[in-house]
Amino acid sequence: MSGKRLRNWLGVTDEAFYNAKNIALSPMGFCYPGKGKSGDLPPRKECAEAWHEQLMSKMQEAKLVLLVGQYAQKYYLQEKAKKTLTETVSNYESYLPKYFPLPHPQPRNRFWLSKNPWFEEEVLPKLKAEVSRLLGS
Repeated sequence: MSGKRLRNWLGVTDEAFYNAKNIALSPMGFCYPGKGKSGDLPPRKECAEAWHEQLMSKMQEAKLVLLVGQYAQKYYLQEKAKKTLTETVSNYESYLPKYFPLPHPQPRNRFWLSKNPWFEEEVLPKLKAEVSRLLGS
């Protein structure tokens, strides 16, 4: 479900999405952190510290990095991240051209999406246009 929603947000076909020359995906943690009271526990800090710099150094040609969810946003934006995910996503233009912060596309976030209609109305058209431009479509 999350993958389908993300592909829809990007405005790309399955073929374009699964082409490794177009899009690469990386989790913040590289292991399942376990369940907490209200969902999965946060990614383990040592995973990002151990692997993300190495991974990003191999993707020098990446033109846009989607920061999906608050953990990715806080890790990559550091002090530039706003207090909340909502504030960070609503200020997405200030992180361009390198980063584009997004909420997580998981079904559990449908409450956030219904509470923030500006995301689908204003942000997604700009995201789709930027992805289309970068993919040359």
